Formats: sequence, C-alpha cells, structure tokens
Amino acid sequence: MASHSSQSSQKLCLKLLRSSLSAIMLLLSKQVDGLNFGLSKKTITITLSAKNKVGFVNVKVIKPSSHHNTFDLRQRCNDMGMSWILNVLSSEIVESVLYSSSTQEIWKILDDKFGQSNGAKLYQLHKEILDLSQGYNDLGTYFTKLKNNLDELNALSTIPNCICNVKNQMQEIQ
Repeated sequence: MASHSSQSSQKLCLKLLRSSLSAIMLLLSKQVDGLNFGLSKKTITITLSAKNKVGFVNVKVIKPSSHHNTFDLRQRCNDMGMSWILNVLSSEIVESVLYSSSTQEIWKILDDKFGQSNGAKLYQLHKEILDLSQGYNDLGTYFTKLKNNLDELNALSTIPNCICNVKNQMQEIQ
C-alpha cells in the first residue's frame, strides 16, 4: 500500500515539474515591486493553478519527512515554485525573501508585506472612480477603466477571516 502511495506522490511531483516558467513571465509584463502586488498576486495564483503548483502556496502539498522516499522529489517541486516566484519579483523584494525555505513561506511573507489593504490606495481608487469621466474616450474604454478600478477596489476591500460571525454580518450589510 505504501508503494502505491509513494508512486502516486512521485507521479504528482513529476507532473508538477513538467510545467515551465514561461506562463508566469508572459502574464506579468513588469516585475512585482510591492505597489502592483494585488494584480500580480492574482496573476501568479492563476498561473500557479494552471500549472498545477498552487498547492505549494496554499499548503495543500504537504512536505514529507526528510526520510520519506518522495522528499527529494517534492523538494525539487518546491524549489521550482520558489524560482518561478523569485523570477517575477523586483531585486529589492528578492533580497528580502531569498533565504526562505519554501514557496509557502515566500508567499506568506509577500502577502503579509504587500497583501494588506492600503488606506492610501483605497482612497486613491475611490477618488479615481469619482473623478472618472468619459471625456474623449469611447464608451467601451470608459467602462473598462471604471470596471478595472471597481474590481481593484473590490479586491482590496476584503474582510479578513475570523472565527466569529461578524464577517458574515458585515458581508450581508454590503
């Protein structure tokens, strides 16, 4: 039975290793610098999911003990995920996460540093939405700009998870 489990793990890791960095690099036209983390986070998550590697950032791929026969293979998969994320980060951010031991740890550091709602950014988005006018733009361009700002505002205005029922009550109010 253990043999079947280890074969499944090896197949999973091999499948995870087959994908390439090109998809992330194509989707991210500029490096992640902290200011663009919200958009970049969404893009990276979609790409990692498409490449079957999102389990390394959301902890669904559990690290086996160092004596387990799939440890080295899983470590290579983790290193691949880490290298993909490191390759899209600005050099300043790379320096702050380079010595992390896992993809999940890098992701947590990035999310803790840059994933929090930024009051100034929220204010800026509110102001841009209020100041937005069609001007010389065609209707499609105007509504695209409006939708982009509203989507970004919605993404930044998340309510943190909690164990009480307050989050559900706040969502009902919205």
